[in-house]
Amino acid sequence: MEQNRTETLMERPFPRSTSSLEKYKRLLEVVTPEDTVGIIINADPDSMASALALNRLFWRRVKKTLVFHINVIKRKDNLAMIKLLKIKQQHIRKLNSAEISRWAILDSQPQHYDQLSKFRFDIIIDHHPVLSGSSAQFVDIRENYGANSTIMTEYLRAAKVKPSPRLATALFYGIKTDTDNFVRASTPNDINAFRYLYQFANINIIKKIESSEMSKKSLENFRKALEDLVFVKDKAFIHMGKVNDPDVLVIIADFFLKMAEATWCIVSGVYGQKLIVVFRNAGFRLDAGRTAQKLFGKWGSAGGHKSAARAEIPLQEIKPGNPDMGEFKQFVLAKIREM
Repeated sequence: MEQNRTETLMERPFPRSTSSLEKYKRLLEVVTPEDTVGIIINADPDSMASALALNRLFWRRVKKTLVFHINVIKRKDNLAMIKLLKIKQQHIRKLNSAEISRWAILDSQPQHYDQLSKFRFDIIIDHHPVLSGSSAQFVDIRENYGANSTIMTEYLRAAKVKPSPRLATALFYGIKTDTDNFVRASTPNDINAFRYLYQFANINIIKKIESSEMSKKSLENFRKALEDLVFVKDKAFIHMGKVNDPDVLVIIADFFLKMAEATWCIVSGVYGQKLIVVFRNAGFRLDAGRTAQKLFGKWGSAGGHKSAARAEIPLQEIKPGNPDMGEFKQFVLAKIREM
């Protein structure tokens, strides 16, 4: 997996004054026609759309691109997106690193996930807050952007590549979901990209993807959430216990933030050997990423955007031995009371 190379690494992202065209030219300098590029994502609409875009930018410029996702995809709407847009990707366990000569990570940074520590990335394109150690030959991190799909759309426009209806639909939906229809923090760049893609996107496919979110199982999760909902002032808190899919926590947090009484919605649950805490807020001066880091950063990874964030804490960091689910709920509840 390691390569013998002497390329200069970028220790920080491009200055804001650097044009998309200049960045695009620099991106192409990283690869050659003999390269097979491995693209790694944590699969959600924004990251999958970004991978499709990078694949298009590298068309006829590299030997091949392969997309690998590190998560298990269970959300019905995400599965519908994959099916309807025919998105080709594999789980990372099927990775044969010997065939990959260049590595790219999109809509994320290597420090976000422990299993990525063994990779030496050549390309990092992301819109989350910059983390120390995010170095590669090519680093484009724009933490003020609402969606990574916006960045990729700007690359396509700089390259004078007209997106196909399939690619435009994916990018349009990526922006739509990551900005939560522009309710979350976004920029004029996100709006411009959204308007540009609209003329090419298939809106009926987007409607079908969005209508695929609900299932009988998800309704059972909503029932449990209603039963376990508690308020700490304007903070709605729900502990879901053990979950089979961490995306359940995101769906619940987004939904319950709609309550008139809630400025915050915080949802926790245990997935595998980690306690996961998802934050959502609807305030002007609130910062979910900073709050997640302050409350849970000492035990695990934590961070995100102003309106949306997440913490992942190994269970043994909280209670070694045989943990009690109720104690995890009380642990999170105690930290919420410190906010």
